Amino acid sequence: MNNIDEIKSRLDIVDIVSESVKLKRSGKNYTGFCPFHANTRTPAFVVFPESGTWRCFGECNEGGDIFRYVMKKEGWDFKEALENLAERAGVKLEPLTPQKVEANERETQLRKLLEDAVIFYRYQLTQSEAGQQARDYLVKRGIKPETAEIWGLGYAPKSWDATLNYFLKKGYPEKDILDVGLLSERESGGYYDRFRHRLMFPIRDAGGNMTGFGGRILDPDDIPKFMNSPQTDLFDKSSLLYGLDKARKAIRSENQAVIVEGYMDVIVVHQEGFQNVVSPMGTALTEIQMRQLKRYTRRFVLALDPDAAGIKATMRGLEVAREALDHSSDLVFDARGLLHNEARLQADLRVSTLPDELDPDEIVLRDPQEWKAIIENARPIITHVLETLTASADINDPKTKSDIAARILPLVNDVSNPVERDAFRQQVARALQVDERALMMLTSQARRGQRSRSRTNEVPEENNLKVRPALNGQVNVRAMELNVLAYLTRNPDQLFRVNRYMQNQNLERLAREDFQLSEHQQVFTLIDEAMKQNDIDPEEYLQEKLAEDMTAALEPQIMPKPSEEKVDEKRELEDILRTILLMRLNAVNTQVQEFRFLQDQQETEEDKTDQKAFQTNLVGLIRLRGVIDKALATPLQLD
Repeated sequence: MNNIDEIKSRLDIVDIVSESVKLKRSGKNYTGFCPFHANTRTPAFVVFPESGTWRCFGECNEGGDIFRYVMKKEGWDFKEALENLAERAGVKLEPLTPQKVEANERETQLRKLLEDAVIFYRYQLTQSEAGQQARDYLVKRGIKPETAEIWGLGYAPKSWDATLNYFLKKGYPEKDILDVGLLSERESGGYYDRFRHRLMFPIRDAGGNMTGFGGRILDPDDIPKFMNSPQTDLFDKSSLLYGLDKARKAIRSENQAVIVEGYMDVIVVHQEGFQNVVSPMGTALTEIQMRQLKRYTRRFVLALDPDAAGIKATMRGLEVAREALDHSSDLVFDARGLLHNEARLQADLRVSTLPDELDPDEIVLRDPQEWKAIIENARPIITHVLETLTASADINDPKTKSDIAARILPLVNDVSNPVERDAFRQQVARALQVDERALMMLTSQARRGQRSRSRTNEVPEENNLKVRPALNGQVNVRAMELNVLAYLTRNPDQLFRVNRYMQNQNLERLAREDFQLSEHQQVFTLIDEAMKQNDIDPEEYLQEKLAEDMTAALEPQIMPKPSEEKVDEKRELEDILRTILLMRLNAVNTQVQEFRFLQDQQETEEDKTDQKAFQTNLVGLIRLRGVIDKALATPLQLD
């Protein structure tokens, strides 16, 4: 992952835009008034969290990613925006060095090793005699063969060196096998297989990239029951959510994420048709994990195990969720009639109650509709926490009442709806058998103390959260754009032939706007400048500028490299032209979907004055799509 991806994963575009635009949620997107031109009638500015992009459908008719937004808002160039956002995200920008190139190549090699490990463990599960016990266990737990295949489940042989020997024979260095967490080091020297006689769960990040494994015992006398890969450059369990790569789409479409405890819970619940389910990595829920989830929804249900450990994990999860999720600021009157800001949680947090001391996988196998009802009937966090805290407490003790009130009133204050907030406060007062006015006074005192602390204390630097990677759904776009840029940096003079071809197809010349990613727009600008200047050779100009520009460190693939391989230049140019056409087609299709989204939004508002303009734009885009389709269907003719 390069610095750009890491910055985008750590910074939420909704948060950045919300600093200057009042956004209103509309389904999975957000709308508001464009900050770049005068407009108070139609909210034609849209933020798309799923793709990490924004677009103005009004006078500006511009859009882009988080970098493009900051550049336009602040009047910065790409480098200034990059440095500012990197600082905010806690990402250290470093120039491209041979060591950095080597590190990128090594990461690719290690991920390939992990993918080969999935195949190895999978073969041991499905084809080896030793894997029979693991196969029987899966049947016992209700896992269907096709489900095991979808999730890549495997079996680690009952051997101290089977995995080690297999990968050594495949030519992998011993150090690589150790570095991806498949081996452990002996105190006496040498290595042995970390996972032995265990059911294996491949663990992937949100983008589907392999990071490590989880292993469950098959022999009840073995310990520990679950074992994950150790901390590695690729595997950090505090930043991973099991199943998120498969659950993202369902979480977005259902606008809800269900958080369960174990790998089996996730797999079985998915198997039975409920695919918006994820799990922490055998640890307490972390802020990093919650910040990943909030990219897809602001509605969460905790469905953790009903034992004592599960209850404790649920309480901790609720605290983490409150810290990680966004709060809005409302203006309210205090008891003296003075206005002040009061934070409200911008999320719906609920807790499910699992019956009969059963785990989620057991419930959904018993009756899928029962699981559905449990999630639908999940209780608000205040109700759950209130019952949990009072269940074994002596509420006749004034000190106990005060302690419980101090813990639960911040949750009440989080509620954004004032009617619901009052209802919950009344509920707490009844449960604690106190006057509601005493709770309001306690809230007021806490608020005054909080304001006093905020004036005297600064947030320590170590509290700045650093969020681990999550891809932004632009893998194919990035690959296409990189392919074009890599070609043009090697052959900048071919930009003339590219533009001539585009004009012959009645299409606009290749421009920076053809590239969706800001860093790629920056590279194309340098290529265009190289061809327009006459001081030095274009290739030399590019070499110098790319070496100076931070983009080279972010996208090392575009740096010109000498090659001894013979290539079919005509075929290579044809491939690039086809890629450019596909980029244009993808951009047009995206804009059509975005225009239709905004058009649907306007149909629900009283003001429909912009419907004609929207329709005109749609017609123009559809016509352009027809021109591109025709060019793609016609054999390429190069002069």
